[in-house]
Amino acid sequence: MTDHGFDALLLFRQESLYYLTGYDTFGYVYFQCLVLTADGGMTLLTRAPDRRQAHFTSVIKDVRVWTDRAGANPVDDLRDILVEKGLRDGRLGVEWDAYGLTAALGFRLLEGLADLATTEDASSLVSRLRLVKSDAELAYVRRAAELVDQAYDKAVDATYAGAFEGDILAELQGAIWRGGGDDPANEHIIGSGPGALMCRYFTGRRHLDPDDQLMLEIAGTYRHYHACLMRTVRVGTPPDRQVAMHRAAVDALYAAMDALRPGQPIGAVFDAHADTLDRAGFGAHRMNACGYSLGTTFAPNWMDWPMLYHGNPIEAAPGMVFFIHIILFDSDAGLAATSGHTVLVTDTGCEPLTKSTVDLIVK
Repeated sequence: MTDHGFDALLLFRQESLYYLTGYDTFGYVYFQCLVLTADGGMTLLTRAPDRRQAHFTSVIKDVRVWTDRAGANPVDDLRDILVEKGLRDGRLGVEWDAYGLTAALGFRLLEGLADLATTEDASSLVSRLRLVKSDAELAYVRRAAELVDQAYDKAVDATYAGAFEGDILAELQGAIWRGGGDDPANEHIIGSGPGALMCRYFTGRRHLDPDDQLMLEIAGTYRHYHACLMRTVRVGTPPDRQVAMHRAAVDALYAAMDALRPGQPIGAVFDAHADTLDRAGFGAHRMNACGYSLGTTFAPNWMDWPMLYHGNPIEAAPGMVFFIHIILFDSDAGLAATSGHTVLVTDTGCEPLTKSTVDLIVK
């Protein structure tokens, strides 16, 4: 904040509030703001249901409540706090890029602060600090990785001809809950048959056919820290093309992991994966990104900043955690092949935190 000349930050990202204070809630879906002043003072403006939540989960002492009523404008309450703290005519950094700060609320905020203080986008300030994990955070990530490995084992055990997708989900999520984990920041992704070529959650469940495929993209979550896996499991004898796709996907995963080195731009990770798949003849079936940072994230998304795509200049550094996923979807053949690991950037390269086999499992 001092380096940027900010007198205060207006923080709206739940990840920032949790990272800085321990505050744990889903109340960020309504207007909620942490005012962090340059002297380290913190005042949280939130709704009544989160007053006790803040005191119970966080180190925040000063919690203010705006009142739900017809025509309520919490920006007026925020203005009062800023004036009280001597921030009139101050320079405020604002986390504009936040799920809870909708466009409608953002316009209200702009209008409400226009004659009070100067605002500047500070959306990435805390996010950049969160990118390199502390030892305490890495302990949570490692536990999340153990949980997702256990969840994958349970999912594989529950996969067979005639198995119900709902039972597979129940088994894998149950392993995480029994291990003391949390719900993930977005739904576990599961798809079989033609749905195996989706990389988003969609509603509806089916039973697996004797000749089928199951795609899983799942996360172990511990204290809101995530570790992810992506795999395709085969039911019945896989066709030769799917075997070749799987081999290429695994080769691309290892090439990408080898490219993730401290001091090197993370765009090189994407390039290594793309070059491998292109040389194998599957360039038309790959994606335009191959992963992203992982950390403490809240709904609606477990993806954190930054993403692994061509030309991304962000340099890898020890303590960063990434999910590298390799996705091949051949729509013409109706075949999927996926592979992915959560990895930690070390002083010399990267360490896989998830340990599950990348072999093509046939049930």
